[in-house]
Amino acid sequence: MKGIQFPVDEHGKAKSVLIDLGEWGELGEDLYDGMIIEARQGEPTIPGEMEAAIERQRI
Repeated sequence: MKGIQFPVDEHGKAKSVLIDLGEWGELGEDLYDGMIIEARQGEPTIPGEMEAAIERQRI
């Protein structure tokens, strides 16, 4: 697939993925967002009202 590479180890096993963000930038952002969501599973959440109040203070 153009713009995507899978570097392999000495045994030929894929160890990572390289994504050309010039071609797949939006997909790369979506993948990153998904990784952040996965990493934050189980963390406490902020109630919507509190989040809105925080946003208002930033403006």
